[in-house]
Amino acid sequence: MSESGELFRKGVVSILMAVYNERSYLRCCVERVLAAPLPGELKREVLLVDDGSTDGTREIIAELAYTHGGTVRAFYQPKNMGKGAAIRRAVAEMTGELAIFQDADLEYDPNEYGMLLQPILEGVADVVYGSRFSPRTMRRVFNYHHALGNKFLTHLSNFTTGLDLTDMETCYKAFRADVLKTIPLRSNRFGIEPEITAKIAKRRCNVYEVPINYRGRTYDEGKKIGWKDGLVALLTILKYVVIDDCFEERYGNAILHSLSHARRFNRWTVRLLRPYLGLRILEVGSGIANLSRQLPKREKLIVTDTEDKYLDILHGAFDHNEIVDVARLDLNRQEDFNAIGEGICDTVVCLNVLEHIEDDLSALRRMRSLLEPHGRLILVVPQYRCLFGSYDIVVGHHRRYTRKDLRQRLAEVGFDVQQTSSFNFFSIPGWWLNAKLLKRKNMSRWQLKLFDTFVPLFRLIEAVLPLPGLSLLAVAKRAD
Repeated sequence: MSESGELFRKGVVSILMAVYNERSYLRCCVERVLAAPLPGELKREVLLVDDGSTDGTREIIAELAYTHGGTVRAFYQPKNMGKGAAIRRAVAEMTGELAIFQDADLEYDPNEYGMLLQPILEGVADVVYGSRFSPRTMRRVFNYHHALGNKFLTHLSNFTTGLDLTDMETCYKAFRADVLKTIPLRSNRFGIEPEITAKIAKRRCNVYEVPINYRGRTYDEGKKIGWKDGLVALLTILKYVVIDDCFEERYGNAILHSLSHARRFNRWTVRLLRPYLGLRILEVGSGIANLSRQLPKREKLIVTDTEDKYLDILHGAFDHNEIVDVARLDLNRQEDFNAIGEGICDTVVCLNVLEHIEDDLSALRRMRSLLEPHGRLILVVPQYRCLFGSYDIVVGHHRRYTRKDLRQRLAEVGFDVQQTSSFNFFSIPGWWLNAKLLKRKNMSRWQLKLFDTFVPLFRLIEAVLPLPGLSLLAVAKRAD
């Protein structure tokens, strides 16, 4: 078992329940949730979010919270806002290291929590779906039209996300909390299911599926989802084909996370780096691993960051990968460099990080110490002082570089500069308009999506024409 899995076994699992007019079933459902066995030494908290119930459910929730104080926690929406809004509230209030979605009825069996959590506890999954359509010992026969609708939406979701789920619309979903809390949830009703599926796919989370038993209710018994919700789910699937909105802004800067989802641009960047990459690579500032996943895994890849939330994501992304190590590395802290060791690699990759460091000369010296003799430093930094604007201020840039500036700095700390080149010319007009003229603080996801769509064309043009660029690439060899 992985170290992270062992830690989860001693943590808390948050069971998130959106509740609306469930007076008939809620008490029994909560009793089953409280009695359900949990693996390892896991403890539980049950978060009940009343979604504007009018049938006496609110009073039952208050009674359950009083009777099971410390385990059952009650929250109340000001009006009926939908399942998605209630789950969003529960996610904001949860304190556990793991989370499970639970409907407030008797359709799903809490005794299957252990099976849902197992792939996460083994360190192989970030998210686990409980499938009602996978083979199992027993199932209640579905309403044909409802099952057909579920399967259609699942197939459409799979087509747009690249996943091969058998049941996207299932309630039972288990998450690592550090993944769930960093996903922005916008849907207020049942659109939350395709929305969260699209976002974990774009985040490239490790997703597993386990078979579960399901005893679906009829509409006479209180089932609430209907054909209108199916239409909303369809529109939500199509919406998130276009929109890249899969990282919560309060857990990191909006612009940096927007840029991280420009997939074609990221692939282009790595393509430019590949000819200079060695066998033992260390990446500075790996973040959510959007570029790290594309770097070659030869003899060793060390991915690093300064913040716990990103280190957790990196551990989850590369758990059990014997070639990839995860380490804390702050360019301002010599202690971090001492812990990693001198001459540990033949290539240091530092992409759009150096401009965040006030004392960039000291940071360059420290990165040089990580390299073996004649090892290479590969830098990408923002170019042209005249473009310094609102975006730079928001993301914490101390400067933008010129080619001459960067060469002088590298030479001063003991590097021989082998190459400098510009790329990303076609971003300059948009950057100037938004950051210099309009002084915007957030990057338009629509603009970014449009730009990323045309990246293959831009790459071909820049391969032929010697154009200036928003970004500057430098390759430097450690001089001894």
